[in-house]
Amino acid sequence: MPTWQQLRDVKLSEFSDAADGWGKVSSRANAAKDRVDNEMRARIHETQKSRTAEGAVGDLGRLSRNYQYLHTECGLIRTALDGLATELAAPQKKLKQALEDAENLKFTVQSDGSVKYPTTVAVTVPLAPGPGVARPGAPVPFLAGKGEGGGDPNKAKAEEIAEQIAGAVRDANEIDGRYAGVLRRLKSPAGLDVTNEMLVDAAADTKDVQKNAKFLPESGIPKGKSPADNKKWWDGLSQEERDEYATLYPAAVGALDGVPATVRDDANRMVLAETRAQVAVDIKQLGPEPTQYVQNPNGEYPKVITNPAYAQWHKDKERLENKLKGMDAIQARFDRTGTASRPGERPLPEAYLLGFNADGIGRAIVANGNPDTATHTSVYVPGTGTNLEGINGDIGRMEKLWRTSSDISRGASVSTITWFGYDAPQSIFTDAPQSGYANEGGPILNNFLGGLRASHEGDPGHLTAVGHSYGSTVIGSAARQGTLPVDDVFVAGSPGEQVGHASEMDVPKGHVWAANADSEPFLKGVGIPFVGDDKYGGVNIPFVTSDPVPEIGGWGHAPKKLDIDILPSWLDGDGMSVVKPLTPSNPDFGANIVATDGSRGHSGYWDEGSQSLLNQARVTVGQYDRVKLLDQ
Repeated sequence: MPTWQQLRDVKLSEFSDAADGWGKVSSRANAAKDRVDNEMRARIHETQKSRTAEGAVGDLGRLSRNYQYLHTECGLIRTALDGLATELAAPQKKLKQALEDAENLKFTVQSDGSVKYPTTVAVTVPLAPGPGVARPGAPVPFLAGKGEGGGDPNKAKAEEIAEQIAGAVRDANEIDGRYAGVLRRLKSPAGLDVTNEMLVDAAADTKDVQKNAKFLPESGIPKGKSPADNKKWWDGLSQEERDEYATLYPAAVGALDGVPATVRDDANRMVLAETRAQVAVDIKQLGPEPTQYVQNPNGEYPKVITNPAYAQWHKDKERLENKLKGMDAIQARFDRTGTASRPGERPLPEAYLLGFNADGIGRAIVANGNPDTATHTSVYVPGTGTNLEGINGDIGRMEKLWRTSSDISRGASVSTITWFGYDAPQSIFTDAPQSGYANEGGPILNNFLGGLRASHEGDPGHLTAVGHSYGSTVIGSAARQGTLPVDDVFVAGSPGEQVGHASEMDVPKGHVWAANADSEPFLKGVGIPFVGDDKYGGVNIPFVTSDPVPEIGGWGHAPKKLDIDILPSWLDGDGMSVVKPLTPSNPDFGANIVATDGSRGHSGYWDEGSQSLLNQARVTVGQYDRVKLLDQ
């Protein structure tokens, strides 16, 4: 417990200097982690294929994990020390002001904090404290300092100074106690391996510092602001403040649209590492599988019954393993940096984790290449059934688009992003027909895209929104509810975009592109002409197209148009008309309908070698004259 003399003499700059030192260690550890992940491991992937190389990659993975831990823990020590210095500055200033006041009045501050003063009223009062000495917290004095009846004005001033000194010491003691406890807990066991338990402890340390570091409240981080406002806030911080916010509130900073991709990536990787470790520990703590059957406690027939703990154990294990599966998929993408799946293929660039949350069905935003420096960026919005557990497939699609786009970009840099940042519908039958998921996701998507615009370096980049299935509905809803800040929109297998024409998509005329999978495989061997292709007649019957989603889903998410003749010319009918959904693959919608030769089914738009994938790449890099349209 510090005395007033210790509070007066403490050099707060020494705490700040120590904080700077720990901050440098944290920054160097983070830089080392990036070098291990994006240079050393990638270089081994590019140049070596052997068991020894695989072992070296594994060792480097552990080294990266160690650096991640150092980055977090050293950053917390820096923040705690800086917080201690910052918070102690106020009571120290208060104390020094009181001491200065006492000196100016010729009062003497004694070692116990009492204040000796010269009396101006020669009155002896029985039972009063010693004449000429003021102490904090004294009972109401018999000799008034001020007010009716006169009194000694020096006494009032001395008592005020004594209270200021005592208050400053109390505040300093409270601050010292908070930070002493925090700093004592910021330690790690000896050894070279960072375990899951150590990362879980690091997450607990973060919460501990959050709770005690009152100088840097989370309320200082913008909430509900525009990406431009977020960028302005971030740009207005000192580098020290940026580091401390990112260390102390990584989830909040990592989710902030408009903040640089490198910052969001560092923050979200911290959250990912600690969440992944926590889930692994939770699985371990489930213990062995309980016995499936137990004796009936009632002693009646049947003699054995299903153990309730058995079903709960399996439910909990499945839930945790599903979360871990998704996080492993994200980590696997990090590990693939610099790799190629076959000889001659373009190695993958650095990955950036621009969003992550394991709650509920989860959230994950993963970029191939840095969108802040890319000339061309595509943001892919997946559809129904998307969740953290199955994110691997969506990440893989954007890897294919990155490679295909980069191969034809003529040297321009490309970034492709898997944006799973909304509450996607999970059931085709009960959820997908509902518009609420798109209505809620649209504004979130607009903010993310606006954030890419705000944080982009140099000249504005070329930005494309790519939507699959219900993801295209989210893109359309974003345009309907606000302004979609992109240059192009490419949708595949769209059930409708909540708008009735391409002109409502907030992009220049001719910059909406739609793909609908080829239906020909379903027609081979069929004896009557029907469905989808003019050369077969053109009667529209559901469930026989290769991708039925535009035909069926359009009744829920697309405006309708009357007077569409469905009778083929060979019937010479009377021009029978029906109501038709205005999905993007409907010519009346006004989109460029692209060829999809080689794409099959609702999920084939990213098949290797397909026209659909190649056309997406051409739109991504702005080579519009090379896009192959349907019937060309």
